[in-house]
Amino acid sequence: MSDHPRPLYQRIADDLRASILTGELGPGDKLPSENALKARYGTTRATAAKGVALLKSEGLVASSQGKAATVRPRPSVQMLTTGANFRHRLKTGVSNFNAEAAAQGLMPEQRILKVETTPAPPEVAGRLGIPTGDPVIVRRRIYLLSGKPAQLVDGYYPFDLFHGTAVEEPRKIRGGVSALIENPTGPVRERITQFVEDLDIRMPVPSETEALAIPLGVPLARVLRTARVASGRAVEVLDSRVPCDRHRFRYVIDVP
Repeated sequence: MSDHPRPLYQRIADDLRASILTGELGPGDKLPSENALKARYGTTRATAAKGVALLKSEGLVASSQGKAATVRPRPSVQMLTTGANFRHRLKTGVSNFNAEAAAQGLMPEQRILKVETTPAPPEVAGRLGIPTGDPVIVRRRIYLLSGKPAQLVDGYYPFDLFHGTAVEEPRKIRGGVSALIENPTGPVRERITQFVEDLDIRMPVPSETEALAIPLGVPLARVLRTARVASGRAVEVLDSRVPCDRHRFRYVIDVP
């Protein structure tokens, strides 16, 4: 084990990080200037700047040329997932994202980017229980909160079930595809009985960084949600990519 202390820039970052995580420095607060940090730690501006840059790479602070570094805002919306919650939203015809965001004083919007038929990628095919490469209908959307990008969501649907339905049309469906699935005159005509969600945390790829305006150092949560109906068939896979600086997720699991 080395007897050398941590480099000074790391200790500067440690102290500032602690102030942020304990709430001493809140969202939007300015960090001490590089000159102030230089004087406090008896170091150079370059070392102070390196400490702040480390926090920026972690997604804790934001800075731009000529402006003071500030503490990044906490996640702005909480998404609640429960079976009862899903049933209630389905009855109202308002999606869970829109309802949760509106209840928290935000203005939600969903835009359809593209609807297309494409070969099923392996991870989607496996969840839908179809061979890789079989045709699926994909609805690609972007979700916004008060005009700012919040999520990219791709919905995958088995071609044999949804060909010739509203799922293939580049327009919104009242109540979402879930309402169409459960519609007694729809293509499936079964009740949704289960959602299985697989969560992966990773850094965004360049296209996601650009589309979602993700700051340096902020990771991405990728959620793959599979919906199953009463017969056991998987009828939908949602692939959602969510910047981790904008959302909190809460899952409530009722255990019989």
